[in-house]
Parts: sequence; C-alpha cells; structure tokens
Amino acid sequence: QVQLVESGGGLVQAGGSLRLSCAASGRTFSTYAMGWFRQAPGKEREFVADINWGGGNTRYADSVKGRFTISRDNAENTLYLQMSSLKPEDTAVYYCAASDTPYGSIGLVPAYWGQGTQVTVSS
Repeated sequence: QVQLVESGGGLVQAGGSLRLSCAASGRTFSTYAMGWFRQAPGKEREFVADINWGGGNTRYADSVKGRFTISRDNAENTLYLQMSSLKPEDTAVYYCAASDTPYGSIGLVPAYWGQGTQVTVSS
C-alpha cells in the first residue's frame, strides 16, 4: 500500500523558513514525479511545485518562485520543500503528491496524496 507522510509544518513568523518532508513507502518512487500542493482555508487546492523522477527538472507556481525549493532523495524515498521568506498568504495545509506513471509528469490530479501538514505564517 502506497503511503505518503508529510512532516515539518508548524507556526512561523513572516520572513521565516520551514522545511517540509514527505516520506514515501509502499513502493520505490525513484521513477515517478512528485510534487507539493496546498489548500488555504476557503480556497481550492493549488499547485505549489513538482519535480521529475530524476530530480533534474522542477516547476514552481509563480507565487512561490524564488522563495521555495523542491528536492528529492531517491535513495531515501523522500521529497522535500524548503520554504523561505514565508508570507501570511502561504498559510495552508501542504500536501505531498506522487504520480503513478513511470517517467511521466505528475499531472493535474496526482494518483497518490498524503494527509497534509499545516503551515501557518503569522504577520
């Protein structure tokens, strides 16, 4: 059974940093794209960043470009999101997601999702 478990969320002041982690289990994710999405209160879930299977290609939402960095450690089956210069509008539940297509993109609706981790940025 595939499991994605996020950690690293919390409360931080504006301008601060957090590092999210996503531990994947149930299969080897080294050939699958992975990504981060977020959902703020009263809003729809939105794309944050994704990374291809090998880690060489990354994409970011315009709202986080230059402030967030996505990375992965395939040997550890772990995905990361380093968040810096955080703003109150970054407050949301952050979800880890993974594709089920080898060597493909993560797609608009990834096949696998974690339970989410809360990030709250105070002003």
